[in-house]
Amino acid sequence: MKQAAGVGATLGVAANAFARPAAKASSGRVLGANDRINVGVIGVGGRGSYLAGVFAGISERTNDCKVVAVCDVYEKRKRENAERLKCDGFLDYREVISKPDIDAIVVATPDHWHAKIALEAMDHGKDVYCEKPMCHTIEEAKQLAATVRETKRVLQVGSQTTSAEQWWKAKKAIADGMIGQMIMSQGSYHRNSTEGEWNWPIDKDAGPDGKGDNYIDWKMWLGSSPKRAYDADRFFRFRKYWDYSGGIATDLFFHVVAPLNICWPEPQFPHRVMASGGIYVFHDEREVPDTFNLMADFSNQHTLVLSSSMANSQHIPGLIRGHEGTIIMVDHGKFEGETDHITVIPEKRTINDTYKAKWGEEKITIPVTEKPEWAHMQNFLDCVRSREKPVLDVETAYRAQVTISMSVQSYREGRVLYWDDKAQKVVPKPAKA
Repeated sequence: MKQAAGVGATLGVAANAFARPAAKASSGRVLGANDRINVGVIGVGGRGSYLAGVFAGISERTNDCKVVAVCDVYEKRKRENAERLKCDGFLDYREVISKPDIDAIVVATPDHWHAKIALEAMDHGKDVYCEKPMCHTIEEAKQLAATVRETKRVLQVGSQTTSAEQWWKAKKAIADGMIGQMIMSQGSYHRNSTEGEWNWPIDKDAGPDGKGDNYIDWKMWLGSSPKRAYDADRFFRFRKYWDYSGGIATDLFFHVVAPLNICWPEPQFPHRVMASGGIYVFHDEREVPDTFNLMADFSNQHTLVLSSSMANSQHIPGLIRGHEGTIIMVDHGKFEGETDHITVIPEKRTINDTYKAKWGEEKITIPVTEKPEWAHMQNFLDCVRSREKPVLDVETAYRAQVTISMSVQSYREGRVLYWDDKAQKVVPKPAKA
């Protein structure tokens, strides 16, 4: 069995370790109006299996697409999904990417593989639906954005909540002047359980020495992350380890930072980022914190404040504060939760007569139409046909990823970090004007 070439840089690996030739504009199969979009799903663990099922459901409803291949380094997952979806199954992702009949690739592997597979897929003329987080490092995010610009491929990042209507309604309300000058955005992501987040079940018989269904291609799975003997906890519970994940920040805060970037007048790189937290409750093998807080300042005099814990489930409202009003997008605080309204609360002591004449001075409720869970995937398919920009495009995701990845680095290094917008890189001190 062939092994994949080294994957992209992970935390602690120099940026030039991920160097690759400049992408060339590539064109995939030309789709006719009645042609189905052929989809290959790479990584069919819990999330990838779910996504494959969603695309299969769209196929049943509209015949707009068809899952024609699945891939996983774990033989059991590969076989079960291939049988369920009645499609081809592969252990090596390159066999899926190289298939000429495949139009789009779904990337649902552990985070440290996202960029590597997405970049290769685009180089092969495929459009990409990439699960969140978009990637594992800032350098990868930068290269993904550059490659989309160069190849003109469609890349949708899979934070489904960004297709919900409340963020776009909030964006319009802010643009219309309903909160005045933006000051602060806040949000949270909280969960609680007895066993601790990401402690998913382990198949004890599986591993690199397993036979038949129990075989795992561990060397392929590791990619360019540090080499080590097989560790079932790392394979089945990868989000607990820095080599493959950023923990809460990359897994969950992406669902908060990405939609907030949509709400704002334009997506933003941060100016300054800091983070705090720790392992307060779940003292198991994990390296990532179970409680994590992020604060980021932006050059347009606006601050982002996020809180999270995997040991307490109470959210805080998701909102944006302005000098003349506050807009609440999710009063229950669950950025992935459904809502049928957003709320604007004017600052009665601040608003002038012009504001009062236009908006009044009492709380304003704006209705929101709830969308089906598969709307985000359908948007991707629509853009594969139209070549338009998807809901969570690479440029918006790039900015969200920078904020999130900087918070991970800030926590691990115990210091405040700054972003040099001109150089597009993290620096220890603010860039001089």
